[in-house]
Amino acid sequence: MAEANDSPESAPEAQVASQNRWGRSARSETQKPPRPRRSTKLERRAAREERTTAVRAGRRGPVRSILTLAVVTGLVATVAIPAYAAWQPEAEATTLQQLAADGAQTLVVASDVSDSTLARGSYSATTPDEISKKKAEEAAAAAAAARVQAAAARSSSSGSYAVPAGVPLVAPGSGLVRRPLPYFNNFGAPYAGHRGTDYMVERGTPIYSVADGVVTASSDGGGGLGVTITIMHNINGHAVQSVYGHMLPGSRTVGAGATVSAGQMIGQVSDTGLAFGTHLHLMIHVDGTRVDAEGWLAANAG
Repeated sequence: MAEANDSPESAPEAQVASQNRWGRSARSETQKPPRPRRSTKLERRAAREERTTAVRAGRRGPVRSILTLAVVTGLVATVAIPAYAAWQPEAEATTLQQLAADGAQTLVVASDVSDSTLARGSYSATTPDEISKKKAEEAAAAAAAARVQAAAARSSSSGSYAVPAGVPLVAPGSGLVRRPLPYFNNFGAPYAGHRGTDYMVERGTPIYSVADGVVTASSDGGGGLGVTITIMHNINGHAVQSVYGHMLPGSRTVGAGATVSAGQMIGQVSDTGLAFGTHLHLMIHVDGTRVDAEGWLAANAG
């Protein structure tokens, strides 16, 4: 029995069996997947700290961006605002009309103005028409004075005379109709065929327009009337024509087409044409009909 058990034939079988058992065991261990290594407590703690740091960094990112944007905006404003303040729009040019309109409501009172008591008769209320008429009369008077001075300057070459001292340059009186002379000595003697009224007065005496009107004729060659001026007027709706004859050469201050005012000086008295003595020959026509000049003046002159 012992020999049977110890026979070499059985030994190889037992060795083969043993090798088969260990060979299968080795193959089975090789084919099993390796178990994952468990992390240590220290590694897990480090991982948690890394995640916490990442989360905090993500939260600080937007805040840091907002702060950066605010700083940049402040720097831009610091540079731009002074530059804008230094720039001023160009002022528009101011016209004289605008200056007048701006100062239209300005009241300037002199420091030395003193109170004064107004008497009831020292002032009067006037309408805009009356004020305009007064201004026109003053302007006409100034223009007449200028023309008289010009006529006096031409006296050496034209033979005209300077206005006598004390004689007004504007006809005395007021109203729509004025007398044509500041005064006269007497009337000329009437004779057959004589048309008009002769006012005897010294050479060089001023002659005035009897009313506002337009000069229709002004000539040094008026035939028998000599130097003559003719003026058309509209007086209270009536067409009135006034003719002034025997005037002094070179004394006419208005020409045809000129506008004249009542009482404006238009020339000087002389004896040109068919005249006997120095005088003014005045003719008045109302609506085309000749009337007595002195009677018309007496009824209408202010």
